Amino acid sequence: MIGRWLGNRANRVQRASALAAVPTPPSAGVLSCRVLDPVSEPVTHAEFAVSDAMGRKVVGGGADPFGSFVATVPAGEYRLAVSAEGYTPYRAKAVVTENALASLGDVTLQVAQPPELPPPGDWEVEPAHSSIAFTARHIGLARIHGRFNSFAGVVRIAEQVERSAMHVVIDAASIDTNVKMRDDHLRSADFLDVARFPTLEFYSDRFVHKGGNRWAVTGALSLHGVTRTVTLDTEYLGLGNGMEGEVRAACRATTELHRDDFTVSWQTMLARGIAVVGPSIAVDLDVQIVPKG
Repeated sequence: MIGRWLGNRANRVQRASALAAVPTPPSAGVLSCRVLDPVSEPVTHAEFAVSDAMGRKVVGGGADPFGSFVATVPAGEYRLAVSAEGYTPYRAKAVVTENALASLGDVTLQVAQPPELPPPGDWEVEPAHSSIAFTARHIGLARIHGRFNSFAGVVRIAEQVERSAMHVVIDAASIDTNVKMRDDHLRSADFLDVARFPTLEFYSDRFVHKGGNRWAVTGALSLHGVTRTVTLDTEYLGLGNGMEGEVRAACRATTELHRDDFTVSWQTMLARGIAVVGPSIAVDLDVQIVPKG
């Protein structure tokens, strides 16, 4: 009995110490959790979302280097959702009282099964359900968003997926930022020079599994008459069925391009030394592929 009392007292002291380190406004308490993997190592890339009883998000964020999450919230009932790449999501309920620490303790995430890969064969990009978008910095402040409206691509899925290959061709003149004057300038010799280089092409035969549903797709991008090696950070979303029952696979991918690498170097500076167009372009792809008929 004495040992149990001492243990409980130690836990209370530890909780009080942790709570004292967090400024707590009146009518608020602290919610905490630590996330571990199946071998009790911290999951440092875990993401948290705390919602109220009505399902409205109250606070969210990422874990610290020890896999911990601490948030000050108004007293009440909450739902905590924990997610991390490669793991099955975790959900729990918690009641936070005034000037108190509501700790869910250590939560162990289970490794998720990766989504089923597409079967071997020839597949083609379906433009109607795919997009190739980009974002560029404008005058050091705003971001300009654009896309290419015309493109085609094929993917050959090998028995060993790492040996697969893909080829995508983009119509350079189909660039679209929703401003005609700007689009005409982007098509000119200052930028894409579509009269001389009517297409952008990407070819890859290197698919590297990074764990879970993450892949690195590395290949050669030809743009503005220059070819450079580019890696797409790819999230494979799995297989699904279309409205007519056809099988399709989907993925998202991102990369960053530097204009100077492709000799797209046009630039004008504002009076205060800020570039009108930023040096790098963020590229975002949402792609669905279907078996080639």
